[in-house]
Amino acid sequence: MADSSSPPLAAIEFDQVRKLYGGRAVLDGLTLQVRAGETMVLLGTSGCGKTTALKMINRLVEPSSGLVRVEGRDVREWDPIRLRRRTGYVIQEGGLFPHFTVERNIELVPRLEGWDPGRRAARVTELLELVGLDPARDRGKRPQELSGGERQRVGVARALAADPPVLLMDEPFGALDPITRSRLQREFADLARRLSRTIVFVTHDIVEAYRLGTRIALMRDGRVLQVGSPAELRDAPADEFVREFVSSHVLS
Repeated sequence: MADSSSPPLAAIEFDQVRKLYGGRAVLDGLTLQVRAGETMVLLGTSGCGKTTALKMINRLVEPSSGLVRVEGRDVREWDPIRLRRRTGYVIQEGGLFPHFTVERNIELVPRLEGWDPGRRAARVTELLELVGLDPARDRGKRPQELSGGERQRVGVARALAADPPVLLMDEPFGALDPITRSRLQREFADLARRLSRTIVFVTHDIVEAYRLGTRIALMRDGRVLQVGSPAELRDAPADEFVREFVSSHVLS
C-alpha cells in the first residue's frame, strides 16, 4: 500500500527532452513531472517551447531525444490514436468542425469508440450542462451560430466527451475578449476542481496562470526555469528573470 505521505504519482513526465528544428533547439533538456490530478500551467513568452512540449504529450510532435511518458509509458509505445483519445485537446476557438452540429462535434470520439446512440446523446446533454450551455437550445446549432465563448465551451465539452484522464489546453481563451475570457477562466477553475483531471494548460498570460494553475512551470529558451505554486514563484523566485516576469503584473 502506498505511503499516504508520498507525493502524487506523475501522470506525465518529460526527461531531458530536446526538439530540434533546422538545427535550433526549441526544447533543450526539458525535465518536468506533472502530477496526477493537478493543473500544470506551462507559462512563458512566445517561442519558449511551451506549445511544442504540450504537443509531445499526445504525439503531435516527436522529441529529437529524451523521453516523454504518459501514465508511466514512453509515448512511443502508445498507439497514437489510442493516446489521443485518452488526452482531450482544446485549442483557440475550440477547433470545431464547422460543418458538424454542436452535438456531432461533441460526440465525435464516443462515436469512434463505438458508443451506442442513446449513450452518446446522454453524454452530450450532460456535458453541455456541465459547461453552462442549454442542450435543448444549442445541440443542433453549428459553430458559426455560436459566440466565441460558446464555441470555446463546446471545445471543452468535446475534449471531455470520452472521459479522458488527461486534458491538454493550448491557450484556449487567448482569442476571446477580456470580459468573456475572465468569466471562462473562473468557470474553468471551478470545473477543474470538480473534475479532478490531470490538466496541462499553455499560456503566455501570467494572470491566467495564477488563476488556473495548481503549479506553474515558467519556461525560457526551451527550458524550465522554475516549477512551483503561484505563491512560490511570487515569494521565492529562482532567478532575476523569474522575479521580473512575475513582477510584470501586480499579483495579490
